[in-house]
Amino acid sequence: MSQLSRRWFLVRVVAPALVLGLRPQLVCAAAVATVTRLSRVGPQPTAVALSINGRTVDVALEPRETLLDTLRDKLGLTGTKKGCDQGTCGACTVLVDGKRVNSCLTLAIMTQGKSVTTIEGLATGEHGDTLHPMQRAFLEHDGFQCGYCTPGQIVSAVGLLGERRPTDDASVREWMSGNLCRCGAYANIAAAVQSVAGGPA
Repeated sequence: MSQLSRRWFLVRVVAPALVLGLRPQLVCAAAVATVTRLSRVGPQPTAVALSINGRTVDVALEPRETLLDTLRDKLGLTGTKKGCDQGTCGACTVLVDGKRVNSCLTLAIMTQGKSVTTIEGLATGEHGDTLHPMQRAFLEHDGFQCGYCTPGQIVSAVGLLGERRPTDDASVREWMSGNLCRCGAYANIAAAVQSVAGGPA
């Protein structure tokens, strides 16, 4: 709260109480009541138009709402997974203007005017039945086990190839290090990414 500052507290609560000779207990009670009242006042959801997977969607967002929660809870795009919710596992990776981001650390309202691509937006065709080359590569190379991290791995790999072309498995592992696989399918993931990286730029 911009109003709730030390100066505000001293001028509006403490000083009048002291001038009136109120007891410390009453000063504290007045302070608690004031802080409680102010804490209930906050920003309301704002209507925002977002570009998600090539479509414009209207959604009401609170300023504190993450892109991950918006995608999953409000737009039903549950392919983006909530793993650690701290930006360390990469399960929530999406592309914003083609760049890889952790959607759990990105405020949804910050993506207004930008293009967001999730795992659901990679496939093409009228019914989304034409897989992206990276999706096909993960299937062909068994680049997954439990599959929980797979959407983030695939999206991150697509973003990686938009940034640079790895020349060997070591570079794939280095540049994909923000995406963790608890099952340990790294060898197959690297093979899948490398197979697409070796194709036409």
